Amino acid sequence: MTFDVHQLDTFLLVGSAVTLLAILAVRFSSRTGLPSLLVYLLMGVALGESGAGIGFENAELAHSLGFAALAVILAEGGLTTSWREARPSMPLGLSLATLGVAVSVGVVALSGHYLLGLPWELSVLLGAVTSPTDAAAVFSVLRVVPLPRRLTGALEAESGLNDAPTVVLVTLISSGAVADHGALGAVGIVAYELVAGAGLGLLVGLGGAWVMRRAALPSSGLYPLAVITLTFLAYGTGAAVHGSGFAAVYVAALVLGNAELPHRAATRSFAEGVAWLAQIGLFVMLGLLLSPARLTPSIVGLAIVAGLILTFVARPLSVLVSAVVSPMPWRELTFLSWAGLRGAVPIVLTTIPLAAGVDGAQRLFDLVFVMVVLYTLLTGPTLPLVARWLKVARRSEPRGLEVEAAPLERIAADLLQVSIAPTSRMHGVEVGELRLPKGASVSMVIRDGETLVPERRTVLRHGDDLLVVTPRKMREATEQRLRQVSEGGRLAQWLGAEKRRTT
Repeated sequence: MTFDVHQLDTFLLVGSAVTLLAILAVRFSSRTGLPSLLVYLLMGVALGESGAGIGFENAELAHSLGFAALAVILAEGGLTTSWREARPSMPLGLSLATLGVAVSVGVVALSGHYLLGLPWELSVLLGAVTSPTDAAAVFSVLRVVPLPRRLTGALEAESGLNDAPTVVLVTLISSGAVADHGALGAVGIVAYELVAGAGLGLLVGLGGAWVMRRAALPSSGLYPLAVITLTFLAYGTGAAVHGSGFAAVYVAALVLGNAELPHRAATRSFAEGVAWLAQIGLFVMLGLLLSPARLTPSIVGLAIVAGLILTFVARPLSVLVSAVVSPMPWRELTFLSWAGLRGAVPIVLTTIPLAAGVDGAQRLFDLVFVMVVLYTLLTGPTLPLVARWLKVARRSEPRGLEVEAAPLERIAADLLQVSIAPTSRMHGVEVGELRLPKGASVSMVIRDGETLVPERRTVLRHGDDLLVVTPRKMREATEQRLRQVSEGGRLAQWLGAEKRRTT
């Protein structure tokens, strides 16, 4: 197959138009609470053989491109995760990603065989591909749902960690390795791949951070590129030793994202942009793979029943069993059960048996596609309502305070950009009442597009942007104080606010 310059022109025209439309769709999805993946999937279906007539049936190419996109998305997730905030929730997140996955696979597999009448191989594959939550779906919805950090941390950690074991499991089942090695042998293979991948990711992350701190690159734009490349190096190294590349890329990105590296803010912004591009391409491609003509009433019926089992039986049981390592009130456990959003990951995983030629793989792909669309439509938009009903929503959660940092290298200081959101209780507080740590100060207030140099009696308002200069060694304390005032207003006390923030 040749690819000439005219085809390139057409590809760039269509690709740029679709990408711009997808970017604009983010605003719609953020307002409605719908994960943007649904919009992108439907765009792919509209461009496919039943719409614009673009044919795409190459399962092996979809498998490869899907894995590449997932690696990018996991790298972005690790680079933008604060270890300090995620660490308390990491045991529960790890339990959900391992023990919870095992429970979910077992429940769905048994139900698929005995209730839905699917063959054992297809039933176990259905359980495996639908067990992981999707990082992109979770992050996009939780941005508009103010929750305590232990809940958001657990959901984000789970979605970042559960891809690795499920990819290994689905690959073993599709290749017939489970039958060859037995159940215990398969468990050993999964354990080895996870440990090897995570270990290599840790080594690459630590080594990469050491090199980056000592490298004097001639352009600031090379630093984000180098960090992203290091995460892919971790993925490739893990895969080369038959470890989990996904575990390697996430751990390496987590280490690099929390290391004191030059131009960290620029690196995270670059990673977010690349991840958005990967998500758009991934979801549109998966939409192209679907043929609406194959969605018979039997497929839709199976998808509805399987989704009910997953949502109301498998997910709650997996959360309940996983919470043994970190007991929580029933309200929070219920919310965790409802917030197990599936997205592109289950659909990508179905390309593994599809590419391997497993009997019934096409039927599995269609079934999982319908499940993802229907139950993301059900759970995504209702999360804010469920959070309020269960009384786990936090009106003044620090997510209303957006902070961006730019390094001031010569004086070892950071410039923080603080946006006062409509829910922040910083409204009405005077600059002097912020009581920032010694050496930190508000250098500028931007209000209604105009700038002003504040005094101690300057009153802050909703919609203001503050530029705060802080010594780097005091940055954490400065951010902590700003979040406390955002939660508690001018009367926020150091000890009291910290206690509220961790409950």
